[in-house]
Amino acid sequence: MNLQETRAAVSLALVYVLRMLGLFMVIPVLAIAAVEYPDYSPLLVGLAIGGYGLTQAILQIPMGVLSDKWGRKPVIYMGLCFFAIGSVIAANADSMVMLTVGRILQGAGAIAGAVMALAADVTRESERAKVMAIIGVSIGFSFYVALLTGPIIAGLYGIQGIFWITAVLTILCLPLVKFGVPTPKQNTPSGDALPQVSQLKNLAKDPNLWRLNISVLTVHLLITCFFVQVPVLLTEVNLSLDEHWKIYTPILFVSVLILVVLMKICKHLQTSTSFVISLTFMAMGFGLLLLPEMNWLIILLAGTLFFAGFNYMEAHMPVMVSSIAPAGKKGSAMGIYASFQFFGAFLGGLISGILNGWLGPKLALVACLIFIVIAMIIVWGLQKATKAKRITLSIENTNVLLQGVNQMQLKSQLQKLNGVQEVLIDVEKNAVYLKIDNTGFDIEKAKSLIK
Repeated sequence: MNLQETRAAVSLALVYVLRMLGLFMVIPVLAIAAVEYPDYSPLLVGLAIGGYGLTQAILQIPMGVLSDKWGRKPVIYMGLCFFAIGSVIAANADSMVMLTVGRILQGAGAIAGAVMALAADVTRESERAKVMAIIGVSIGFSFYVALLTGPIIAGLYGIQGIFWITAVLTILCLPLVKFGVPTPKQNTPSGDALPQVSQLKNLAKDPNLWRLNISVLTVHLLITCFFVQVPVLLTEVNLSLDEHWKIYTPILFVSVLILVVLMKICKHLQTSTSFVISLTFMAMGFGLLLLPEMNWLIILLAGTLFFAGFNYMEAHMPVMVSSIAPAGKKGSAMGIYASFQFFGAFLGGLISGILNGWLGPKLALVACLIFIVIAMIIVWGLQKATKAKRITLSIENTNVLLQGVNQMQLKSQLQKLNGVQEVLIDVEKNAVYLKIDNTGFDIEKAKSLIK
């Protein structure tokens, strides 16, 4: 990567880290801190934890589409402002209802698609995968940091302190985007980066993508339920809120080690089998939490098993989406996937809150086990991921696409090149999207055909 690409990658990764810290730091503490509010209820706790997911799910695709019309940076600025305002509202909230409103407004800052598209705009085709990988790693990193720092900050400054810190971090992102990321002269063709409205209906019907969408909804429903239950259990075994990090630290460390082992074991298995194994780990975690006698060691083991399975699913489901999505439609497939992901977080908060209030925490955990069984049934039959690479080529000579005959000829010529699996020609964006397996593919030959 050159200096510009490195600067863009680091800056956008930091934006992701700072924003995700704001979303996630409150998750491991809200179930405990919420008892201080006069209108406390299990339902409102669940909604406050998962509320951001509702607006995030609704606005994920529209915000990405707007970034094509208004520009990447203006949409990112707008999203960050929504997030900062939501954080300030939550910090000043004197009730659970207002805190929930703040969380929902935080979710309105759905900038993931615009950030990824901006990253694509300012990087060369050859370096784009590296930049995306850096940003992807930053997301996982921020989640782990949030779990460890959230309880500590809440113990020192209260839940209001978390939201004030979040607001400050979000405001710091604005100059980071302004000055840290170069402003592209023009947007790259965005079929593999952003959702395209015309593609959504057909992709939503794809059976394998449908399985993955429902699966990610279930997995994020489960992790929200987990953080509605576990913080309360930790306090019941005499661990104060600012000590919860002592449990989360070994959970995260050991679960990552188990993940490495799982990845080696599942490398030679069918995708559906590896997903069922991962869901089994999550089920064992919830099962341990149902034991009549609870102590910190049981919670530690339960959390480790749960996160081992969760980490595997979280790492491999996006890979599957990327593999299955047709050429030029990865952006749409990932947009739908992300919407289901965030809606799952919302449903997890809603369902766990309702069940906790009506039936009690034990039956809420039983419901989670039922959801896992349903997810196992859904993922069974998933096709194995193929090792495909995606390339986007801009057509400078628009005369190439003036006639339908020319388009068909071009598509046929490209399909005959070694390694080419799929071809999509987008007339409106003057772009050619290729899905290749890297077996003898010559990008220079492809470029010569579209000159």
